Amino acid sequence: MSWTLVVRDKFQAAHFLKEYKGKCEKIHGHTFQVEVEVEVVELDKTGIGIDFTLIKQKLSKILPDHSHLNEIYDFNPSAENLARHFFLALKKHFPVTKVTVWESEDASATYFENN
Repeated sequence: MSWTLVVRDKFQAAHFLKEYKGKCEKIHGHTFQVEVEVEVVELDKTGIGIDFTLIKQKLSKILPDHSHLNEIYDFNPSAENLARHFFLALKKHFPVTKVTVWESEDASATYFENN
């Protein structure tokens, strides 16, 4: 028996894609949405796997709100790379199974580790 817990948060940031040919090679901004999935296999006596508040606090601390992503990361800040970066940062604290980064309502990238 297991449960999947899902937490979402948003941040606003600017970026550009290095070595990309097209309009995204120019600096532009997004309201990114980040969705984190955590798997738990048991609940505490209150019926909670991991308190959503704890996951939200950690997520909030790593999101680079109102920043220029190319200036703070040493990787090309695509949705794919951001999803992997957030996954690895959160996995240090929780049994994360997936992280999805939405850069618009209809475009996202999900990172997960193959077993």
